[in-house]
Parts: sequence; structure tokens; C-alpha cells
Amino acid sequence: MISWKKEIIIPVNIEIIWTLFDIENMKRIMPQVIETKVLEKTDGIVGSTYEQTYQEGKRVEKYIVTDLEHEDTPERKHNKSGFTLAKMFEIETSFTLIKISENETKFLYSGQNKGTNFIARCMVKMMGNKKNEQVVTDFMERVKTEALKDKTGGK
Repeated sequence: MISWKKEIIIPVNIEIIWTLFDIENMKRIMPQVIETKVLEKTDGIVGSTYEQTYQEGKRVEKYIVTDLEHEDTPERKHNKSGFTLAKMFEIETSFTLIKISENETKFLYSGQNKGTNFIARCMVKMMGNKKNEQVVTDFMERVKTEALKDKTGGK
């Protein structure tokens, strides 16, 4: 199993960053997720399900994402979701935004990826923490870059 927990400070208002996690903006921060369809939207968000289509190179995978936790207050935004990729990997991710000031937000990203069978567990081990660390860092930097674009009106 690989797990991660990383945080950065983004000099942007919490609400601007939070909108990047909306379905219509998701492609900006997750360009490999080429489509997201709402399957079921529940009151309070927890339990909502989505079908996502992910493309890496020529390979395309579809999987169902379920919201496991959700919080949306002026001071704190949080969403935890889980999905099984290619019937081999159980993945959970958690995004948390904490308001520091009107123009500063702490962004925490954590999660885990575990293999569901022997082959998948070996693949997770071979992937290693270093490659995963780079994927996590790249994602967080993309969120920061897109948030800064929105803060400055796309400049």
C-alpha cells in the first residue's frame, strides 16, 4: 500500500480554490479525467456516485467514484472519495482546504492506493513512493497554478 499526506499554502481565497473541484472544472486540475458523469447525487453529498473516464496514453478506464466525506463551511472545505481502478487498485483521496485569511488557504491532499490482489500489490510496490510523490506534487502544483489564474482573471 502507498499512502501520502502533503500540504501547501496557496495565496488565493478558499472559495476560488474550492470551485476547481466542481465537476465542470475538474479537467483543469485532473487533465487525465476526460469525463465525469453524475450517477446519483445525494443530499449532503456523502454517498453520491460518479462515473469517471480516465485516459493515460491510449488506455482508457471507467470507474465509479463515491463521496465518503464532505464538508463545506466558510472556514473549511473537505471531500474524501474512493474508487476501484481496473478491478486492481482501491484508491481513496482526500482534499481539505482551510482558510488562513481572505487571500491565503492551506491545501491538504492525502490518500492511499492499495492492490486488491497479489499482482496489484506487487505493482503498487514496484511503482514506489518516489513516483507517487511526484504525481502528488504535480497535482498540488496544478491546483495552485489554476487557482492563481482564477485569482488574477486568467492572466
